[in-house]
Amino acid sequence: MLICVVGPSGAGKDTLLDAARQALADDRRFRFVRRVITRPAEAGGEAHEAVTEVEFAQRDFALQWQAHGLSYGIPAAAINDAAIAVASVSRTVIADAAARFPVRVIEVTAPPEILAARLASRRRESAADIAERLARTVPLPPDIPVDAVVNDGSLELGVTRFLDALNRAVSDVPR
Repeated sequence: MLICVVGPSGAGKDTLLDAARQALADDRRFRFVRRVITRPAEAGGEAHEAVTEVEFAQRDFALQWQAHGLSYGIPAAAINDAAIAVASVSRTVIADAAARFPVRVIEVTAPPEILAARLASRRRESAADIAERLARTVPLPPDIPVDAVVNDGSLELGVTRFLDALNRAVSDVPR
């Protein structure tokens, strides 16, 4: 099974994924997938596997996409029957993922003013770039259930909500 974590920039996906990875470290059901990205490791953000475009082209991915001038991939080996893979992905690959794997979707979100403040605090983009990023919408496929996690409060509350969503997503999967 693949749990696809989606949401707008600034929603806190990486923060919640990191906290869930720590909280569920002893739960063998879950494998938190490290994405492969054509972004230098020192660029900040999530702990990803940094590769060049040439290296990216030589890899075997279960899912891959382009966004913000970068290539992103979920390694094929990360998704197997032995564990529930949890990965941050683009909404644009959800339909493809659902055609190939059992999929659950968790959408992490927050009100627009919180997203804007979080993005501004990163100091990576101009105000115009932030506004453009927040205006971008990509609908999810209508036939795939989505569990929404509103990450608009404390870190503890966000983590609790995210862990609850993970547990709901796998409630029918044996331990």
